[in-house]
Amino acid sequence: MKLFVLSCLLFFSIGINGARANEHDPEVIRKQLLTALKSSKTTDSLYNALDATKHKNALITGYMATLQALKAIHAWNPISKLKYLNASEKTYAEAVAADPHNIEIRFMRFSVEHNVPGFLGYHKNLENDRKTIIEQIKKKNYKEEDTDLIRTAVKFLIDSKRCTTAENEYLHKQLAALK
Repeated sequence: MKLFVLSCLLFFSIGINGARANEHDPEVIRKQLLTALKSSKTTDSLYNALDATKHKNALITGYMATLQALKAIHAWNPISKLKYLNASEKTYAEAVAADPHNIEIRFMRFSVEHNVPGFLGYHKNLENDRKTIIEQIKKKNYKEEDTDLIRTAVKFLIDSKRCTTAENEYLHKQLAALK
């Protein structure tokens, strides 16, 4: 779980240029998620605010899944932890179905699944998410202002030790090119 918190800190501290004056701006949400990592009250508040959104896009749904995973971290009752993880898994599936090529959604789910203990059985999307993230990076399916997001995802994938030798070689080259 410490790795999950660390990866979320790295991931959610990324800023996207060109912030909009919108309460559902990814940059604003990421800043709130930094606080949510340490505060169950903030986690609940942000979750409720996003849940009240009438027309949730895939990224908002992905953030909600991440918040459900954070609720699992904050919960003290093991049954509640599993309940939140199950909800998170279902919500991530909805987000991915709505935008299957979104690197950020896939990366959030990958980082959560990577850090959940294996015996809980929440690792079923790791390989698919890893391959999709790498495929979308190869296709440059991201905006120039998302370079920090891509750099963080690449570093996380390398550090996860879940990539093949060929994938690691590509990721190291990509990381060097992003600097």
